[in-house]
Amino acid sequence: MKRRTFIKITSATGAGIIASNTFGINLKMKNTEENVENLVIGSGYGGAVAALRLTQAGKKVVMLEMGLDWEKDGGKYKPFSNLITPKNNSTWLKKSTQAPMMNIAHFNKKFTGVLDRMDYENIKVYAGRGVGGGSLVNGGMAVQPKKSYFKEIFPNLNVDEFWDNYFPLAKKELQVNEIPEDYYAQTPYYKFARVGESEAHKAGFDTVRVPNVYSFDYMKKEEADEVPKSALAKEVIYGNNHGKQSLEKTYLKKAIQTGLLHINDLHRVDYFQETENGYSVFVDVIDTEGLVVAKKTINCKNLFLNAGSIGTTKLLLTSRYKGKMTNFDASLGSDWGNNGNIMTGRNMVNTLFNRVENEATNTNHTTGTGSKQSTIPVSGIDNWEDKEHSFFAEISPLPMGVEVYTALYLVINKVPTPGTISYDPTVNDIQINWEKKNYKHTVENAKYFIKKMNKANGGTPAGLLWKGAYGPDICYHPLGGAVLGKTTDLYGRVKGYKNLYITDGALVPASIGVNPFLTITAIAEYCMKEIIKNDYSVSTK
Repeated sequence: MKRRTFIKITSATGAGIIASNTFGINLKMKNTEENVENLVIGSGYGGAVAALRLTQAGKKVVMLEMGLDWEKDGGKYKPFSNLITPKNNSTWLKKSTQAPMMNIAHFNKKFTGVLDRMDYENIKVYAGRGVGGGSLVNGGMAVQPKKSYFKEIFPNLNVDEFWDNYFPLAKKELQVNEIPEDYYAQTPYYKFARVGESEAHKAGFDTVRVPNVYSFDYMKKEEADEVPKSALAKEVIYGNNHGKQSLEKTYLKKAIQTGLLHINDLHRVDYFQETENGYSVFVDVIDTEGLVVAKKTINCKNLFLNAGSIGTTKLLLTSRYKGKMTNFDASLGSDWGNNGNIMTGRNMVNTLFNRVENEATNTNHTTGTGSKQSTIPVSGIDNWEDKEHSFFAEISPLPMGVEVYTALYLVINKVPTPGTISYDPTVNDIQINWEKKNYKHTVENAKYFIKKMNKANGGTPAGLLWKGAYGPDICYHPLGGAVLGKTTDLYGRVKGYKNLYITDGALVPASIGVNPFLTITAIAEYCMKEIIKNDYSVSTK
Protein backbone atom coordinates (compact mmCIF):
# COMPACT_ATOMS: atom_id res chain seq x y z
CA MET A 1 0.00 0.00 0.00
CA LYS A 2 1.38 3.43 -0.94
CA ARG A 3 0.57 6.84 0.47
CA ARG A 4 1.37 10.30 -0.88
CA THR A 5 2.30 12.36 2.12
CA PHE A 6 4.30 15.55 2.20
CA ILE A 7 6.73 15.62 5.10
CA LYS A 8 8.61 18.72 6.13
CA ILE A 9 11.69 18.31 8.27
CA THR A 10 11.70 21.10 10.83
CA SER A 11 14.52 19.96 13.06
CA ALA A 12 17.44 22.36 13.23
CA THR A 13 19.79 19.41 13.62
CA GLY A 14 20.41 17.79 10.28
CA ALA A 15 21.52 14.64 12.08
CA GLY A 16 18.14 14.25 13.81
CA ILE A 17 19.60 12.38 16.78
CA ILE A 18 17.67 11.54 19.92
CA ALA A 19 18.16 13.98 22.76
CA SER A 20 20.85 12.76 25.11
CA ASN A 21 22.87 13.97 28.05
CA THR A 22 25.46 11.25 27.59
CA PHE A 23 28.98 12.64 28.03
CA GLY A 24 27.45 16.07 28.61
CA ILE A 25 26.17 16.39 25.04
CA ASN A 26 22.68 17.85 24.63
CA LEU A 27 21.35 17.00 21.18
CA LYS A 28 17.87 17.89 19.96
CA MET A 29 15.45 15.18 18.96
CA LYS A 30 14.34 14.73 15.40
CA ASN A 31 11.04 16.48 14.71
CA THR A 32 9.00 16.21 11.55
CA GLU A 33 5.95 18.09 10.41
CA GLU A 34 3.30 16.36 8.35
CA ASN A 35 0.16 17.63 6.63
CA VAL A 36 -2.90 15.43 6.17
CA GLU A 37 -6.58 16.03 5.54
CA ASN A 38 -8.16 13.48 7.85
CA LEU A 39 -6.51 12.29 11.05
CA VAL A 40 -7.98 9.56 13.27
CA ILE A 41 -6.47 9.07 16.71
CA GLY A 42 -7.09 5.53 17.98
CA SER A 43 -7.84 2.27 16.17
CA GLY A 44 -10.56 0.84 18.42
CA TYR A 45 -14.24 0.53 17.51
CA GLY A 46 -15.02 4.22 16.99
CA GLY A 47 -11.81 4.88 15.08
CA ALA A 48 -12.23 1.81 12.89
CA VAL A 49 -15.75 2.86 11.89
CA ALA A 50 -14.58 6.40 11.14
CA ALA A 51 -11.69 5.14 9.02
CA LEU A 52 -13.84 2.74 7.00
CA ARG A 53 -16.62 5.20 6.24
CA LEU A 54 -14.18 8.00 5.34
CA THR A 55 -12.14 5.80 3.00
CA GLN A 56 -15.27 4.39 1.41
CA ALA A 57 -16.25 8.01 0.72
CA GLY A 58 -12.97 8.41 -1.16
CA LYS A 59 -11.09 10.29 1.55
CA LYS A 60 -7.48 9.66 2.51
CA VAL A 61 -7.05 8.89 6.20
CA VAL A 62 -4.05 8.69 8.50
CA MET A 63 -4.64 6.78 11.73
CA LEU A 64 -2.43 7.00 14.82
CA GLU A 65 -2.19 4.09 17.26
CA MET A 66 -0.21 4.19 20.49
CA GLY A 67 0.30 0.43 20.53
CA LEU A 68 1.81 -1.97 18.02
CA ASP A 69 0.54 -3.05 14.67
CA TRP A 70 0.66 -6.70 15.65
CA GLU A 71 0.44 -7.86 12.04
CA LYS A 72 3.39 -5.87 10.72
CA ASP A 73 6.66 -7.51 9.70
CA GLY A 74 4.93 -10.85 9.38
CA GLY A 75 3.61 -10.71 12.94
CA LYS A 76 7.12 -10.69 14.45
CA TYR A 77 5.85 -9.78 17.93
CA LYS A 78 3.31 -12.59 18.02
CA PRO A 79 2.02 -15.13 18.95
CA PHE A 80 -0.10 -13.60 21.68
CA SER A 81 0.26 -15.12 25.14
CA ASN A 82 -2.17 -17.36 26.98
CA LEU A 83 -3.41 -16.73 30.52
CA ILE A 84 -1.18 -19.23 32.27
CA THR A 85 2.24 -18.59 30.70
CA PRO A 86 2.27 -14.95 29.54
CA LYS A 87 5.30 -13.47 27.77
CA ASN A 88 6.26 -9.81 27.89
CA ASN A 89 4.10 -9.09 24.85
CA SER A 90 1.13 -9.62 27.17
CA THR A 91 1.62 -6.42 29.14
CA TRP A 92 1.95 -2.72 28.35
CA LEU A 93 5.24 -1.31 29.67
CA LYS A 94 5.32 -3.17 32.99
CA LYS A 95 7.77 -5.78 34.25
CA SER A 96 4.99 -8.07 35.49
CA THR A 97 1.48 -8.91 34.35
CA GLN A 98 -1.36 -6.69 35.54
CA ALA A 99 -4.37 -8.96 35.10
CA PRO A 100 -7.18 -9.07 37.69
CA MET A 101 -5.67 -12.31 39.05
CA MET A 102 -2.86 -14.83 38.50
CA ASN A 103 -0.10 -12.21 38.19
CA ILE A 104 2.84 -14.54 38.57
CA ALA A 105 4.81 -13.66 35.42
CA HIS A 106 7.77 -11.25 35.57
CA PHE A 107 9.86 -9.90 32.68
CA ASN A 108 13.41 -8.66 32.24
CA LYS A 109 12.36 -5.50 30.46
CA LYS A 110 9.27 -3.49 29.64
CA PHE A 111 7.50 -3.96 26.32
CA THR A 112 4.60 -2.36 24.50
CA GLY A 113 2.39 -5.38 25.16
CA VAL A 114 -1.27 -5.81 24.31
CA LEU A 115 -2.98 -5.31 27.70
CA ASP A 116 -2.65 -2.09 29.69
CA ARG A 117 -3.86 -1.32 33.20
CA MET A 118 -4.14 2.33 34.19
CA ASP A 119 -4.25 2.74 37.96
CA TYR A 120 -6.15 5.64 39.49
CA GLU A 121 -7.41 6.18 43.00
CA ASN A 122 -10.09 3.54 43.73
CA ILE A 123 -10.19 2.29 40.14
CA LYS A 124 -8.01 0.24 37.77
CA VAL A 125 -8.92 0.65 34.12
CA TYR A 126 -7.97 -1.98 31.51
CA ALA A 127 -7.37 -1.18 27.85
CA GLY A 128 -6.16 -2.96 24.72
CA ARG A 129 -2.99 -1.63 23.10
CA GLY A 130 -2.39 -2.18 19.43
CA VAL A 131 -4.11 -1.82 16.09
CA GLY A 132 -7.62 -2.96 16.92
CA GLY A 133 -7.71 -1.45 20.41
CA GLY A 134 -10.04 -3.14 22.88
CA SER A 135 -11.14 -5.69 20.29
CA LEU A 136 -7.78 -7.43 20.81
CA VAL A 137 -8.31 -8.18 24.50
CA ASN A 138 -12.05 -8.42 25.21
CA GLY A 139 -14.15 -11.55 25.43
CA GLY A 140 -16.01 -10.68 22.24
CA MET A 141 -19.52 -10.58 23.76
CA ALA A 142 -21.64 -8.62 21.27
CA VAL A 143 -24.52 -7.79 23.59
CA GLN A 144 -27.29 -5.43 22.53
CA PRO A 145 -28.53 -3.27 25.44
CA LYS A 146 -32.06 -3.15 26.68
CA LYS A 147 -34.07 -0.91 24.38
CA SER A 148 -35.69 0.89 27.30
CA TYR A 149 -32.33 1.60 28.93
CA PHE A 150 -30.79 2.81 25.66
CA LYS A 151 -33.69 5.25 25.38
CA GLU A 152 -33.13 6.36 28.97
CA ILE A 153 -29.43 6.96 28.34
CA PHE A 154 -29.95 8.66 24.96
CA PRO A 155 -33.41 10.32 25.18
CA ASN A 156 -32.81 12.46 22.07
CA LEU A 157 -31.91 9.62 19.71
CA ASN A 158 -34.31 7.72 17.49
CA VAL A 159 -34.19 4.34 19.23
CA ASP A 160 -36.17 2.51 16.53
CA GLU A 161 -33.67 3.69 13.92
CA PHE A 162 -30.86 2.12 15.95
CA TRP A 163 -32.73 -1.17 16.34
CA ASP A 164 -33.73 -1.26 12.67
CA ASN A 165 -30.49 -0.01 11.11
CA TYR A 166 -27.40 0.68 13.18
CA PHE A 167 -27.28 -2.35 15.47
CA PRO A 168 -27.89 -4.75 12.55
CA LEU A 169 -25.20 -2.94 10.53
CA ALA A 170 -22.71 -3.16 13.41
CA LYS A 171 -23.40 -6.87 13.86
CA LYS A 172 -22.88 -7.52 10.17
CA GLU A 173 -19.61 -5.61 9.94
CA LEU A 174 -18.24 -7.11 13.17
CA GLN A 175 -19.16 -10.62 11.94
CA VAL A 176 -21.22 -11.46 15.01
CA ASN A 177 -22.34 -15.09 15.28
CA GLU A 178 -24.00 -17.36 17.84
CA ILE A 179 -22.86 -20.64 19.31
CA PRO A 180 -24.88 -23.58 17.91
CA GLU A 181 -27.12 -25.07 20.60
CA ASP A 182 -26.10 -28.65 19.93
CA TYR A 183 -22.43 -27.76 20.26
CA TYR A 184 -23.05 -25.72 23.42
CA ALA A 185 -24.99 -28.59 25.01
CA GLN A 186 -22.33 -31.26 24.58
CA THR A 187 -18.88 -29.65 24.58
CA PRO A 188 -16.89 -29.97 27.83
CA TYR A 189 -15.49 -26.48 27.20
CA TYR A 190 -18.83 -24.88 28.15
CA LYS A 191 -19.58 -26.95 31.19
CA PHE A 192 -18.87 -23.83 33.29
CA ALA A 193 -21.60 -21.93 31.42
CA ARG A 194 -24.14 -24.75 31.65
CA VAL A 195 -23.52 -25.04 35.39
CA GLY A 196 -23.86 -21.26 35.67
CA GLU A 197 -27.17 -21.22 33.82
CA SER A 198 -28.59 -24.11 35.84
CA GLU A 199 -27.60 -22.49 39.12
CA ALA A 200 -29.06 -19.16 38.03
CA HIS A 201 -32.39 -20.78 37.16
CA LYS A 202 -32.43 -22.55 40.52
CA ALA A 203 -31.93 -19.16 42.20
CA GLY A 204 -34.80 -17.64 40.22
CA PHE A 205 -32.76 -15.66 37.67
CA ASP A 206 -33.30 -15.55 33.91
CA THR A 207 -30.42 -16.32 31.56
CA VAL A 208 -29.65 -15.34 27.98
CA ARG A 209 -27.36 -16.75 25.32
CA VAL A 210 -25.04 -14.03 24.04
CA PRO A 211 -23.66 -13.64 20.48
CA ASN A 212 -19.93 -13.21 19.99
CA VAL A 213 -17.37 -12.14 17.38
CA TYR A 214 -15.34 -15.31 17.92
CA SER A 215 -16.01 -17.79 15.12
CA PHE A 216 -17.76 -20.81 16.55
CA ASP A 217 -17.11 -22.71 13.34
CA TYR A 218 -13.42 -22.24 14.08
CA MET A 219 -13.92 -23.25 17.73
CA LYS A 220 -15.53 -26.54 16.74
CA LYS A 221 -12.51 -27.24 14.52
CA GLU A 222 -10.23 -26.40 17.47
CA GLU A 223 -11.91 -29.05 19.57
CA ALA A 224 -11.58 -31.54 16.73
CA ASP A 225 -7.83 -30.79 16.49
CA GLU A 226 -8.25 -29.65 12.88
CA VAL A 227 -6.81 -26.13 13.44
CA PRO A 228 -4.50 -24.44 15.97
CA LYS A 229 -6.23 -23.78 19.28
CA SER A 230 -6.89 -20.28 20.61
CA ALA A 231 -10.05 -19.91 22.73
CA LEU A 232 -9.56 -23.53 23.79
CA ALA A 233 -5.91 -22.84 24.61
CA LYS A 234 -6.52 -20.20 27.32
CA GLU A 235 -6.13 -17.17 25.02
CA VAL A 236 -8.24 -14.06 25.60
CA ILE A 237 -7.13 -10.99 27.58
CA TYR A 238 -3.62 -11.10 26.12
CA GLY A 239 -4.98 -11.49 22.59
CA ASN A 240 -6.34 -14.34 20.47
CA ASN A 241 -4.10 -15.81 17.78
CA HIS A 242 -6.91 -17.48 15.86
CA GLY A 243 -10.68 -17.52 15.58
CA LYS A 244 -11.60 -14.09 16.92
CA GLN A 245 -12.84 -11.50 14.45
CA SER A 246 -11.14 -8.48 16.02
CA LEU A 247 -11.10 -5.17 14.18
CA GLU A 248 -7.96 -5.76 12.13
CA LYS A 249 -9.92 -8.58 10.45
CA THR A 250 -13.15 -6.62 9.89
CA TYR A 251 -13.52 -2.82 9.77
CA LEU A 252 -9.82 -1.99 9.55
CA LYS A 253 -9.12 -4.66 6.96
CA LYS A 254 -11.82 -3.27 4.70
CA ALA A 255 -10.54 0.27 5.19
CA ILE A 256 -6.97 -0.73 4.33
CA GLN A 257 -8.18 -2.52 1.21
CA THR A 258 -9.44 0.81 -0.17
CA GLY A 259 -5.80 1.92 -0.40
CA LEU A 260 -6.70 5.17 1.36
CA LEU A 261 -5.88 4.31 4.98
CA HIS A 262 -2.38 4.49 6.44
CA ILE A 263 -1.84 3.40 10.05
CA ASN A 264 1.10 4.66 12.10
CA ASP A 265 1.67 2.51 15.17
CA LEU A 266 3.69 3.44 18.27
CA HIS A 267 2.48 7.04 17.89
CA ARG A 268 1.41 8.50 21.24
CA VAL A 269 -0.46 11.82 21.06
CA ASP A 270 0.19 14.38 23.78
CA TYR A 271 -2.24 17.15 22.83
CA PHE A 272 -3.54 19.24 19.93
CA GLN A 273 -4.34 22.86 19.26
CA GLU A 274 -6.51 24.79 16.82
CA THR A 275 -4.90 26.45 13.79
CA GLU A 276 -6.17 28.64 11.00
CA ASN A 277 -6.70 25.61 8.76
CA GLY A 278 -7.63 22.94 11.30
CA TYR A 279 -5.53 21.40 14.04
CA SER A 280 -1.91 20.69 14.93
CA VAL A 281 -1.43 17.42 16.76
CA PHE A 282 1.73 16.85 18.82
CA VAL A 283 2.97 13.28 18.81
CA ASP A 284 5.71 11.25 20.49
CA VAL A 285 6.93 8.30 18.45
CA ILE A 286 8.01 5.53 20.82
CA ASP A 287 9.89 2.26 20.55
CA THR A 288 8.83 -1.09 21.98
CA GLU A 289 10.33 -0.19 25.36
CA GLY A 290 8.23 2.98 25.53
CA LEU A 291 11.14 5.35 24.93
CA VAL A 292 10.51 8.43 22.79
CA VAL A 293 12.60 8.16 19.62
CA ALA A 294 11.12 11.03 17.58
CA LYS A 295 8.59 13.81 17.69
CA LYS A 296 6.01 14.80 15.11
CA THR A 297 3.64 17.67 14.52
CA ILE A 298 0.78 16.52 12.31
CA ASN A 299 -1.41 19.24 10.83
CA CYS A 300 -4.87 18.18 9.74
CA LYS A 301 -8.12 19.72 8.55
CA ASN A 302 -10.41 17.14 10.17
CA LEU A 303 -9.61 15.48 13.49
CA PHE A 304 -11.35 12.38 14.84
CA LEU A 305 -10.68 11.52 18.50
CA ASN A 306 -11.13 7.82 19.17
CA ALA A 307 -8.65 6.95 21.90
CA GLY A 308 -11.34 5.43 24.11
CA SER A 309 -13.18 6.98 27.03
CA ILE A 310 -10.00 7.60 29.02
CA GLY A 311 -7.74 8.52 26.09
CA THR A 312 -10.17 10.82 24.31
CA THR A 313 -11.16 12.66 27.48
CA LYS A 314 -7.51 13.01 28.46
CA LEU A 315 -6.64 14.46 25.05
CA LEU A 316 -9.42 17.02 25.30
CA LEU A 317 -8.54 18.06 28.83
CA THR A 318 -4.82 18.22 28.10
CA SER A 319 -5.47 20.26 24.97
CA ARG A 320 -7.65 22.68 26.92
CA TYR A 321 -4.63 23.36 29.14
CA LYS A 322 -1.63 23.01 26.80
CA GLY A 323 -3.30 23.96 23.54
CA LYS A 324 -5.39 26.82 24.96
CA MET A 325 -8.54 25.12 23.69
CA THR A 326 -10.94 27.02 25.91
CA ASN A 327 -14.21 26.69 24.00
CA PHE A 328 -15.11 23.16 25.09
CA ASP A 329 -18.49 22.68 26.70
CA ALA A 330 -18.49 22.75 30.50
CA SER A 331 -19.65 19.11 30.51
CA LEU A 332 -16.20 17.87 29.41
CA GLY A 333 -14.93 15.30 31.92
CA SER A 334 -18.34 14.56 33.40
CA ASP A 335 -20.61 11.50 33.28
CA TRP A 336 -17.72 9.06 33.51
CA GLY A 337 -18.35 5.55 34.74
CA ASN A 338 -17.04 2.01 34.79
CA ASN A 339 -20.19 0.55 33.19
CA GLY A 340 -21.08 -0.67 36.67
CA ASN A 341 -18.32 -3.32 36.44
CA ILE A 342 -17.60 -5.56 39.40
CA MET A 343 -15.81 -8.90 39.41
CA THR A 344 -17.03 -11.51 41.82
CA GLY A 345 -17.26 -15.26 42.19
CA ARG A 346 -18.22 -18.28 44.26
CA ASN A 347 -16.25 -21.26 45.52
CA MET A 348 -17.43 -24.81 46.30
CA VAL A 349 -19.67 -24.78 43.23
CA ASN A 350 -21.29 -27.97 41.91
CA THR A 351 -19.63 -30.34 44.37
CA LEU A 352 -20.81 -33.80 45.37
CA PHE A 353 -23.08 -32.09 47.90
CA ASN A 354 -24.68 -29.45 45.69
CA ARG A 355 -24.73 -30.76 42.14
CA VAL A 356 -27.07 -29.03 39.70
CA GLU A 357 -28.98 -30.48 36.79
CA ASN A 358 -27.76 -30.00 33.26
CA GLU A 359 -30.88 -28.67 31.58
CA ALA A 360 -29.46 -29.13 28.10
CA THR A 361 -29.26 -32.93 28.40
CA ASN A 362 -31.54 -33.52 31.39
CA THR A 363 -28.80 -35.47 33.13
CA ASN A 364 -26.75 -34.72 36.19
CA HIS A 365 -23.48 -32.91 35.84
CA THR A 366 -20.35 -34.48 37.03
CA THR A 367 -18.92 -32.24 39.74
CA GLY A 368 -17.10 -28.94 39.23
CA THR A 369 -17.22 -26.25 36.59
CA GLY A 370 -14.85 -27.96 34.17
CA SER A 371 -11.12 -28.41 33.90
CA LYS A 372 -11.51 -27.55 30.21
CA GLN A 373 -12.98 -24.07 29.64
CA SER A 374 -13.30 -21.91 26.55
CA THR A 375 -12.14 -18.36 27.21
CA ILE A 376 -15.04 -16.98 25.16
CA PRO A 377 -18.17 -16.31 27.29
CA VAL A 378 -21.55 -16.99 25.70
CA SER A 379 -24.05 -16.84 28.59
CA GLY A 380 -25.36 -14.15 30.86
CA ILE A 381 -27.73 -13.69 33.76
CA ASP A 382 -30.35 -11.06 32.97
CA ASN A 383 -31.81 -9.39 36.04
CA TRP A 384 -32.32 -6.01 34.41
CA GLU A 385 -36.06 -5.81 35.01
CA ASP A 386 -35.63 -6.06 38.79
CA LYS A 387 -36.36 -2.48 39.91
CA GLU A 388 -34.32 -2.79 43.10
CA HIS A 389 -31.41 -4.86 41.79
CA SER A 390 -30.98 -4.28 38.05
CA PHE A 391 -27.90 -5.99 36.61
CA PHE A 392 -26.49 -8.16 33.84
CA ALA A 393 -23.93 -10.78 34.88
CA GLU A 394 -21.57 -12.36 32.39
CA ILE A 395 -20.95 -16.03 33.26
CA SER A 396 -17.19 -15.91 32.87
CA PRO A 397 -14.63 -18.67 32.36
CA LEU A 398 -11.76 -19.44 34.71
CA PRO A 399 -9.55 -21.67 32.53
CA MET A 400 -6.99 -22.92 35.03
CA GLY A 401 -6.52 -26.31 33.39
CA VAL A 402 -7.61 -28.09 36.58
CA GLU A 403 -10.94 -28.48 38.33
CA VAL A 404 -11.41 -25.50 40.65
CA TYR A 405 -15.08 -25.68 41.68
CA THR A 406 -15.29 -21.93 41.16
CA ALA A 407 -17.80 -19.75 39.32
CA LEU A 408 -16.68 -16.35 38.07
CA TYR A 409 -18.89 -13.41 37.06
CA LEU A 410 -18.46 -9.96 35.60
CA VAL A 411 -21.51 -8.08 36.88
CA ILE A 412 -22.63 -4.96 34.98
CA ASN A 413 -24.88 -2.37 36.62
CA LYS A 414 -26.30 1.09 36.24
CA VAL A 415 -24.15 3.91 37.62
CA PRO A 416 -26.60 6.18 39.48
CA THR A 417 -23.76 8.50 40.59
CA PRO A 418 -21.20 8.98 37.79
CA GLY A 419 -17.64 10.12 38.40
CA THR A 420 -15.64 12.85 36.72
CA ILE A 421 -12.25 13.19 35.04
CA SER A 422 -9.96 16.17 35.58
CA TYR A 423 -6.50 17.18 34.38
CA ASP A 424 -3.52 17.74 36.67
CA PRO A 425 -0.89 19.89 34.88
CA THR A 426 1.74 19.16 37.53
CA VAL A 427 1.99 15.56 36.31
CA ASN A 428 0.59 16.03 32.78
CA ASP A 429 -2.04 13.40 33.47
CA ILE A 430 -5.67 13.01 34.39
CA GLN A 431 -7.22 11.83 37.60
CA ILE A 432 -10.50 9.97 37.86
CA ASN A 433 -12.65 11.25 40.67
CA TRP A 434 -14.19 7.96 41.73
CA GLU A 435 -15.28 7.47 45.33
CA LYS A 436 -17.25 4.90 47.31
CA LYS A 437 -20.50 6.69 46.52
CA ASN A 438 -19.87 6.06 42.81
CA TYR A 439 -19.68 2.26 43.18
CA LYS A 440 -21.76 1.63 46.32
CA HIS A 441 -24.75 0.58 44.22
CA THR A 442 -22.56 -1.86 42.27
CA VAL A 443 -21.28 -3.60 45.41
CA GLU A 444 -24.78 -3.88 46.86
CA ASN A 445 -26.06 -5.58 43.71
CA ALA A 446 -23.12 -8.01 43.66
CA LYS A 447 -23.70 -8.95 47.30
CA TYR A 448 -27.38 -9.53 46.60
CA PHE A 449 -26.57 -11.69 43.57
CA ILE A 450 -23.97 -13.87 45.33
CA LYS A 451 -26.09 -14.29 48.45
CA LYS A 452 -29.10 -15.41 46.40
CA MET A 453 -27.00 -17.81 44.31
CA ASN A 454 -25.41 -19.37 47.38
CA LYS A 455 -28.71 -19.67 49.22
CA ALA A 456 -30.24 -21.61 46.32
CA ASN A 457 -27.19 -23.66 45.32
CA GLY A 458 -24.73 -23.73 48.17
CA GLY A 459 -21.21 -22.43 47.81
CA THR A 460 -19.21 -19.64 49.40
CA PRO A 461 -18.14 -16.15 48.24
CA ALA A 462 -14.81 -16.33 46.43
CA GLY A 463 -12.82 -14.46 49.05
CA LEU A 464 -9.62 -16.03 47.78
CA LEU A 465 -9.93 -14.06 44.57
CA TRP A 466 -10.56 -10.58 45.95
CA LYS A 467 -10.48 -8.92 49.33
CA GLY A 468 -14.00 -9.21 50.66
CA ALA A 469 -14.96 -11.41 47.66
CA TYR A 470 -15.75 -8.42 45.45
CA GLY A 471 -13.63 -6.45 43.00
CA PRO A 472 -15.28 -3.01 42.57
CA ASP A 473 -12.00 -1.40 41.54
CA ILE A 474 -11.80 -3.37 38.26
CA CYS A 475 -12.99 -1.57 35.14
CA TYR A 476 -13.09 -3.33 31.78
CA HIS A 477 -15.60 -0.94 30.19
CA PRO A 478 -14.75 2.74 30.78
CA LEU A 479 -17.44 5.01 29.38
CA GLY A 480 -18.17 8.73 29.19
CA GLY A 481 -16.19 11.89 29.75
CA ALA A 482 -17.26 13.60 26.50
CA VAL A 483 -20.92 12.66 26.22
CA LEU A 484 -23.10 12.73 23.12
CA GLY A 485 -25.49 15.69 23.25
CA LYS A 486 -23.44 17.43 25.94
CA THR A 487 -19.75 17.78 25.07
CA THR A 488 -20.72 17.06 21.45
CA ASP A 489 -23.83 17.62 19.43
CA LEU A 490 -26.06 14.64 18.70
CA TYR A 491 -23.66 13.40 15.99
CA GLY A 492 -20.28 13.52 17.74
CA ARG A 493 -19.24 17.01 16.61
CA VAL A 494 -17.35 18.61 19.50
CA LYS A 495 -19.13 21.79 20.57
CA GLY A 496 -17.15 25.01 20.22
CA TYR A 497 -14.98 23.76 17.34
CA LYS A 498 -15.28 22.95 13.65
CA ASN A 499 -14.17 19.65 12.09
CA LEU A 500 -13.43 18.07 15.48
CA TYR A 501 -15.22 14.78 16.13
CA ILE A 502 -15.64 11.95 18.65
CA THR A 503 -17.12 8.56 17.77
CA ASP A 504 -15.97 6.28 20.60
CA GLY A 505 -16.96 5.21 24.13
CA ALA A 506 -16.41 8.71 25.53
CA LEU A 507 -19.85 9.52 24.07
CA VAL A 508 -21.67 6.96 26.27
CA PRO A 509 -22.53 8.26 29.75
CA ALA A 510 -21.25 6.04 32.59
CA SER A 511 -23.04 2.75 31.76
CA ILE A 512 -24.93 1.01 28.98
CA GLY A 513 -25.85 -2.05 31.04
CA VAL A 514 -24.04 -4.68 28.95
CA ASN A 515 -20.64 -5.19 27.31
CA PRO A 516 -20.49 -1.92 25.35
CA PHE A 517 -18.55 -2.42 22.10
CA LEU A 518 -21.60 -3.26 19.97
CA THR A 519 -23.30 -0.07 21.16
CA ILE A 520 -20.15 1.99 20.57
CA THR A 521 -19.93 0.60 17.03
CA ALA A 522 -23.59 1.36 16.31
CA ILE A 523 -23.26 4.93 17.61
CA ALA A 524 -20.12 5.45 15.53
CA GLU A 525 -21.98 4.27 12.42
CA TYR A 526 -24.83 6.66 13.19
CA CYS A 527 -22.45 9.60 13.70
CA MET A 528 -20.35 8.91 10.61
CA LYS A 529 -23.36 8.69 8.32
CA GLU A 530 -24.36 12.22 9.31
CA ILE A 531 -20.79 13.60 9.28
CA ILE A 532 -19.97 12.27 5.81
CA LYS A 533 -23.30 13.35 4.36
CA ASN A 534 -23.33 16.89 5.71
CA ASP A 535 -19.72 17.82 6.58
CA TYR A 536 -18.14 16.13 3.56
CA SER A 537 -21.14 16.51 1.24
CA VAL A 538 -20.87 12.87 0.23
CA SER A 539 -24.03 10.91 -0.49
CA THR A 540 -24.66 7.94 1.86
CA LYS A 541 -27.01 5.05 1.33
